[in-house]
Amino acid sequence: IHFYKRDIMKPLMMHGHERSITQIKYNKEGDLLFSSAKDHHPNVWYSLNGERLGTFDGHCGAVWALDPKWDTTHLVTGAADNSVRLWDIQTGKELSVIDTKSAVRTAAFSYSGNMVCYTTDKQMGYPCEINVVDSRNFSEEPVFKVAIPTGGPKVTSMIWSGLDDLLLTGHDNGDLVQWDVKTQKKLKLTSDHAKTITDMQASKDGSMFITSSKDNTSMLFDADNIECLKKYVTERPVNSASLSPLY
Repeated sequence: IHFYKRDIMKPLMMHGHERSITQIKYNKEGDLLFSSAKDHHPNVWYSLNGERLGTFDGHCGAVWALDPKWDTTHLVTGAADNSVRLWDIQTGKELSVIDTKSAVRTAAFSYSGNMVCYTTDKQMGYPCEINVVDSRNFSEEPVFKVAIPTGGPKVTSMIWSGLDDLLLTGHDNGDLVQWDVKTQKKLKLTSDHAKTITDMQASKDGSMFITSSKDNTSMLFDADNIECLKKYVTERPVNSASLSPLY
């Protein structure tokens, strides 16, 4: 992980994963950085100095996604071991688990923290699905469930938008889709990326979000109308991108 301090742009090298990193996320205060990788063990770090605080041990497959709750009390993770897990951040203990039919590609808390959205891969005859559950009881009974039609682009990244009422999903063909949680309908679609969207993360106030993609770009979007505001071009595929809440 390369972490840059904006004032002097001094990189901090943080070594804690044995395999490639799949996602990085700040908490709301910006003092902690969470990272997941293909090595089964999500990590939490001090963002100021790069010191590793601990790991969350329990998954037995690559961890594709993670998200801390707004008050930094709980962490949700999704992995290739066909499970979504809820953790206590302070103790590192696993609180609950939801077993799925296929690998969990994305997982995130809603604005209030009362709901968790997770998406599953199209695997072993099971369709790609978008699920929303109540985080307060963390049961397998969803309050929102949409299956991507056969042949449709699978969900590779996802974030919440608005006040618990909208979802934004990124797909393996570069599509960005805005969903209404109450009606379970698709509201908007844009195709600015040419290849798979690997990650999406919102700004602190939720007005913007940043994407990363295998098309060697990262893009900044307006969260309301999903219009591209800025494009960042690199020389290699971008695995993850995050907007610090401190700046």
